Amino acid sequence: MHNKQKVHYVILLLSGTICGALLLPCFNALNPLSKSEQKSGVCMKRLHNKIALVTGGSQGIGAETARMMAREGAYVIVTDIQDDKGQEVAKEIKGEYHHLDVSSESEWKSLFESIETKHGRLDIAFNNAGIIGLNESLGPQDPENVSLDSWHKIHSVNLDGVFLGCKYAIGLMKENGGSIINMSSRSGVVGIPGAAAYASSKAAVRNHTKTVALYCAEKKYNIRCNSVHPGAILTPLWDPMLGADEVARNKVIAQIAGGVPLGHMGKPEDVAYAVIYLASDESKYVTGAEFTLDGGILAGSTAGPKND
Repeated sequence: MHNKQKVHYVILLLSGTICGALLLPCFNALNPLSKSEQKSGVCMKRLHNKIALVTGGSQGIGAETARMMAREGAYVIVTDIQDDKGQEVAKEIKGEYHHLDVSSESEWKSLFESIETKHGRLDIAFNNAGIIGLNESLGPQDPENVSLDSWHKIHSVNLDGVFLGCKYAIGLMKENGGSIINMSSRSGVVGIPGAAAYASSKAAVRNHTKTVALYCAEKKYNIRCNSVHPGAILTPLWDPMLGADEVARNKVIAQIAGGVPLGHMGKPEDVAYAVIYLASDESKYVTGAEFTLDGGILAGSTAGPKND
């Protein structure tokens, strides 16, 4: 090879090396897998190998969250008092189902004994089960006419259920850490004249979440505890207010949507996405926080955007 050819060859070789070095970051950006994942060829899911518990998991937000958790790699334990629906969800996601009245401490004890025996740990607890009082024929729910029995019933499910869920989750999580997510509501931040007991119970959940978060941090348990605050999410909870007639139902939904800055009601999946984040290691520095998911309702003193 002549000297002139050698020079051309070296220049060509160096050009290829430089171009490769410059383009490598671009190719890496297109492939978000970690080095370990690239080596194994496996994309790790956000809840890979985690054991998760979802109360009230037979329908609505609970069922959608259980499905999403399973898709993200978790083994999900679904609980509810609607056994047929709950078993269907558990079968669909290849998890397991347990009957659980969240207001019963004896049933909580039995459940956690089963979880400890079978799995040895719990990584995620989503305390989602709750009632508003209108679906359960508990009578009027305004502060003047709500009965004491109705008040106690709603608090026993919404508040006692969360208290017991946190209590027993802490016991099973404190060795290895974990994430507790409690279902509060937009109604736990503002007053609701027609649902006094519901609003009161959800406000208490909001506060208890912060207490649990601080307690676990103080004890160095590595357990995070946060609350989610949905508003205007279209779930079966709304059925008594929407009615069965499709035309009337759509009219009410449109009226509700008119009071939402984003212009529409939310879906169960909108809440489930937030729960997945709080359940995952992505939120490892988040505890004692409250996540509002209401399309912007609480962002201002008026709910809907102004139209000229």
